Amino acid sequence: MDGFFSQVTKINDSVNNVVWGEMGLIFLIGTGILLTILTKVFQITHIGLWWRKTIGSVFSKSAHNKKDAGSVSQFQALCTALAATIGTGNIAGVASAVVFGGPGAVFWMWVAAFFGMMTNYSENILGIYYRRKNDKGEWSGGAMYYLQDGLGSKKGCKTIGKVLAVIFSCFAVLASFGIGNMGQINKIVTNVDSAFFGKMKNPPMLVGSIGLIPFIIGITLMIIAAIIILGGLKRIAAVAERIVPFMTVLYIIGSLIIIGVHISSVGTIFAAIFKFAFGTKAVVGGAVGITVKQALVLGCKRGVFSNEAGLGSSVMVHSNSDVKEPVKQGLWGIFEVFADTMIVCTMTAIVVLSSGAIDLSTGNKIGDVDDATLVAKSFGNVFGQAGEWFVALAILFFAFTTVLGWSHYGTKAVEYLFGVKATKPYKVIFILLINAGALMTSSLAWELSDTFNGLMMIPNLIGVLILSPLVVKLTKNYLDRRVKGKDIEPILSFDKDIQEEHAKLVKEGRE
Repeated sequence: MDGFFSQVTKINDSVNNVVWGEMGLIFLIGTGILLTILTKVFQITHIGLWWRKTIGSVFSKSAHNKKDAGSVSQFQALCTALAATIGTGNIAGVASAVVFGGPGAVFWMWVAAFFGMMTNYSENILGIYYRRKNDKGEWSGGAMYYLQDGLGSKKGCKTIGKVLAVIFSCFAVLASFGIGNMGQINKIVTNVDSAFFGKMKNPPMLVGSIGLIPFIIGITLMIIAAIIILGGLKRIAAVAERIVPFMTVLYIIGSLIIIGVHISSVGTIFAAIFKFAFGTKAVVGGAVGITVKQALVLGCKRGVFSNEAGLGSSVMVHSNSDVKEPVKQGLWGIFEVFADTMIVCTMTAIVVLSSGAIDLSTGNKIGDVDDATLVAKSFGNVFGQAGEWFVALAILFFAFTTVLGWSHYGTKAVEYLFGVKATKPYKVIFILLINAGALMTSSLAWELSDTFNGLMMIPNLIGVLILSPLVVKLTKNYLDRRVKGKDIEPILSFDKDIQEEHAKLVKEGRE
């Protein structure tokens, strides 16, 4: 088994260095910058609009009531998307970026998120515009459809559009096993084991180096996941709608208390974030410290791991929303990235940087720091053992709902490749792999997730870039009608029948 994982690591490292090299990062951030420019910095100039239409509408019936039997409500779509994004990336991922990339990594997370807002916005717009109903009467949308029907509709691009759609779907299935399954489960096991069983001198072993406790946790999660995942998207959405808002608010409150305890250090923390985002190498005692490139790469990688902007993943659940207006769902995409990175990840970063594990004057870690349990230890410094238990439970719920959300993403990718009937075997394989994540080494789980992220990103961003004029057109159409009050025909779908049906509902004020 060790030899197998060693070979997987070697192959993964080679691929990872390509997809997450300088060109990959330029492609990712560059796409967000271009879309920000084309939409005239929409995330800033229309902040009131997207704030009002998203979190501002949470208490309205329209955000919760689904009008279509084959859909979920807008709020359920957001919670399911957030379930898949607010996970270990917000806790262990941020800690890992800070430990190995220094405080400056946080700044690059912000940069990736700021421009990622418009990438996610554009993905969701295209997802709604190019979606269609499947054989079960459910909405199916995602990058594979706007690659096939959007890019594929361009002159001479029919074949390349279809090929990229297939490639994206294959990578999405693989990513669902990595970022959406084994990586999440691995962090659950690591933190639960450390918080609740870490003081055991001789933990029981199953076989060889495989611990009994991780095995039991993995089996338990596998059974619970099977009950929810096999129930379909509506069951997943129902669970996400209850868990995600509650755990997010609770985690933010806990983080704010810790920040309050260390309020005198907050100014120093932010100064360190900006200093090491642009500063030169820090050399202490002859040891070379963090470089700007390390901070940039790890910040962007962990930022994308956390909010998934640019992957084209969350589109697959946003496309199941009962919304008729593409731009309306795009606004939820902006809020999704904002909530995930600008709020939750920032909270985690401040908690970590106030823990004393990072030297704020050099950017280097102090002593032997375990990034996998650092946030738990930081909470423990303030709340005692109860703080470590809370973080272990927070990771459990966040990561587990991420697994549920990604099971839907993988299901939609398999549906595109092989049809609806193939989704049941996929779900069974996905569920069985949960225990593999429980037993896998932490570093390999993260590295596989990074690689699969990058492989999904490439075809998706190609589609988003080429279809960016359509994003601008749909945005202008929406603003002209909804903000400026112009009496013009709404642009809602590439499909003539769907366009006609939805346009009628929009004109009647039923959207």
